[in-house]
Order: sequence, then C-alpha cells, then structure tokens
Amino acid sequence: MRISFGAPKIPTRGIIVLFVSKGGKLSQVGQNIDQTCKGALKRSLKVANFEAKLGDKITVFAPSGYTNATFILVGVGESKQYNELRAQKVGAAIIEALQSSKELTAVIMSEIQNSSLVDNTLLAANIAFGARLRSYAYEKYKTKKESSDQKSSIKKLTFMLDRPNIARKKFEGLSKIADGVDFARDLVSEPSNIKTPKWMAQQCRKLSRLGVKVEVLGETQMKKLQMNALLGVGQGSVNESQCVIMSWNGNKESKKTLGLIGKGVTFDTGGISLKPANGMEEMIWDMGGAGSVIGTMCSIAGRNAKANVVGVVGLVENMPDGNAQRPGDIVKSMSGQTIEVINTDAEGRLVLADLLWYAQKRFKPAAMIDLATLTGAIMVALGREYAGLYTSNEAFGQKIIAAGKCVNEKLWHMPLDPEYDKQINSPRADMKNIGPRWGGSITAAQFLQRFTNGIDWAHLDIAGVAWSDKNKDTMEKGATAFGVRTLDQLIQDHYELK
Repeated sequence: MRISFGAPKIPTRGIIVLFVSKGGKLSQVGQNIDQTCKGALKRSLKVANFEAKLGDKITVFAPSGYTNATFILVGVGESKQYNELRAQKVGAAIIEALQSSKELTAVIMSEIQNSSLVDNTLLAANIAFGARLRSYAYEKYKTKKESSDQKSSIKKLTFMLDRPNIARKKFEGLSKIADGVDFARDLVSEPSNIKTPKWMAQQCRKLSRLGVKVEVLGETQMKKLQMNALLGVGQGSVNESQCVIMSWNGNKESKKTLGLIGKGVTFDTGGISLKPANGMEEMIWDMGGAGSVIGTMCSIAGRNAKANVVGVVGLVENMPDGNAQRPGDIVKSMSGQTIEVINTDAEGRLVLADLLWYAQKRFKPAAMIDLATLTGAIMVALGREYAGLYTSNEAFGQKIIAAGKCVNEKLWHMPLDPEYDKQINSPRADMKNIGPRWGGSITAAQFLQRFTNGIDWAHLDIAGVAWSDKNKDTMEKGATAFGVRTLDQLIQDHYELK
C-alpha cells in the first residue's frame, strides 16, 4: 500500500475520510463539506446517534454536492486525549472501514479538532503508521478467496493536511519500523515445511542490503565453538542447525553495544518428549523470538539508527528421530557448564544458553536482551495480553517496560530469586533443563541467567503474545511481531547517538 501526503484539497469523487471528535464535532474542513452537502453529514451523525468514540465509523454515500463521493466519518474521541498511540488506532479503524469497499484509493482529510499538545503533523504520521500496520495480511499461499473473506486491497492512501512535508518526514522513520514488523510477521507466519533453519538464515542475509553485516555459522563451525547445548536440540532433524549473527554499527563514536538474542526453533515437536498432536501446528511460530530480533535489525537499519546493535539467533528444528537427544542426556554447553536434559521439549533454553554465552564472549555488549516463546507457564501466569520480563538489573528492566508502554506492547515484571535457582540444580550435572511443576517460566529464566556472566540482561518470555487468535488494535489476528517496536523504541531512547 502506497501512502502519500499532500496539501489540503477536497476531492469531488472517490472515498473521502473525515474525522469526528467527541460530541459529533466535525473538523473545519468537515464543516465546510457539510455546508456544501446541505447538512447531510451532521444529519447522518444525528440519525446514527454517533458518539465519535475512538474507532467508531459511519459511511455517507453520495450526499448532495458530492454525488460521486463516499464519505467515511471516523470517531477520534476526546480531542485533549490525542497522542501517537490513539492516532495509530484511528489509522487502523480507517483500514477496517475501507476493507469492505471496492475502492482501491482513499483520501484522508487529516485535520483534527486537536486540543492536545501533540502536533497535527505527528498525529497524521501516526495515523498513516497505524493504517500501514493494520493493512498487513499474510495471504502468500491463498490461491483463491472465499466470497465471505473478500476484502479490497487498498492500493493508495493520501493524507491531506497543512505542512505535508513535515508529516511525510515523520512518517518515513515510522514506515521503516513497519517494514521490520511486517518482516517479522512474514517469518513467523511461514509454514515450517518451507521455514527450515537454512531458509531462515537466507532471509537474514537480505538485511545486508540495508547495511547489516550478516554471518552464518553452520554445524561444523558451531561444533568447533562447542555450542553443544544448541546442537543437541537439532540433532534429530535432517535440517542443519544454523546460528546467524547480524551486526549494525551505526555509531562509530561509541563502543557501547546492545545484544539481542532470539530463540529460533523453526518447528518444535517436543523431540522425544513429544507434544500432543492437538495444537502442534501452532509450533510454526516457536521461532517468534528470532523473528522479532530479525525484524528489529531490519527496522534500525532501515531508519539508519545511530546505535550499535548485534542480533544473534539460533535456528534449529526439534524433531524425534533415532539420532535425537534423549531425556537423561548430559550436554556440555559453550560456557563449560553441563546440563542434564530432563525434558527435550524444554529446548529453547538450551539454544539460548549457547547464544547468550557466545554473544557476551565475542561482542562484550553493555547489555543483552533475549526474546523467546519459551514456556506455556507464562501464559498460565499472564494470559495472552502481557509478556513476562525477567532482568538482572531493575533499572534496565524498567527502561524496557517503559519502551513497551510507548508502543502498546505490554510487559509484566516477573521475579528472580536464589530459591528458584536452587530448583534447577542436578545431582548428575551442573544443572537440569527444567525445575518442578510450579513456576516454570521463572525457573526457565533462572536457567538462562546462569549464562549471562553478570552483565545487564533481560529475558522476555513472549509465548503468550507472539501470536494472537483475535484482532488487535493495529493488526489482524496472526503473527504479532511482539518486541520489534519495543526494542526499536528502547534503542531510540537509550542507545542512539543524540
């Protein structure tokens, strides 16, 4: 979908979007159009008892004076409450309204009755951003559409407002973030018969076009590095495991680097500790953490972020086979610590253990954040609305939570404690890969902390939020790319050269 910005000019045909504030207040341009329509817009609002709540919509067809036009009136709520997030929801509402239309283009008269402190050009840019996010659909493998599913594919949105060049400039950075979000969604949505570890690594190579340095380690190289915890997970698969390192050096004046680590299990059967058949198809998105790391690297490179960031993702397939890892096996991780594998379905932490050690040993980052669809236990604790956040540094964790609030990705601070850590001690090795039944997400985080070597670290368990079974404010159900926007915001706030 193409998005453009232009100076205010009221079209006479096609779809025209106008905004309505609480109390049925049309913008000045809306009032001018209503006069030409002989009051048709206000009458429609009154007849429909239109409250103009955020996202409310009503359509007015061919009013007097505009017989070749269709007006979509979109509620924006209380004018003094306008901010970037609300603007994004307005953009999403526009897409929802347009999807049932047969028109391929629309003009948005972006003037808003705005009594907030947010500049109208910034609001317009964020309305466009919300529209861009909401317009995403993964239909790569659909050869035909059911009539009930038919939605028009909007080709172009034109936003009309004063100072369009300023709004366009502000949207440019947001559009690069949307590129990263959409890239992550594509990766997570891809079926696993296509999405092998090598296929994923090849997708990462595409980031080199944006200036990202991409390195791929195969199994031979990982064996030399003694990444035995990661390699053990994939040893039952015919698809070779991969480790991808993506480096972005946008601030030559600083050595401060942020490390992003992603679990990339391209399909998870559970291995010998086999999962139940019911719901196993959902394991195509067990690489959601890696997808978010890759999407973040795409976003920051696309907008040329003045920061140094390295992304490391481990790509494996966890399959049952005569060569697969067994419960009771003991592996020696890259750190030298030994791990008793009690359950082969607790495989993500084995992948992350070697990645965390590799990243801190090679790049010596100021801080590391890992993202993983790690445990079902986090969904028992938090449901499907919040991701769990664990951290070795409270101040660092609060920065991540604050970044999440800015972009409406919700994180809940979860505990770490020596008493939980004791629960993963093993009588046969340095540790085991699962603890007792209770607090499973916590003991998984305690396991990961043993491989961080004391640097500032945070773990985001995104198992409940990487995929949504219902529509969200700015996206349809499916892959969410949770974490891309939070990480990008964190980098803007704390790691970019000002």
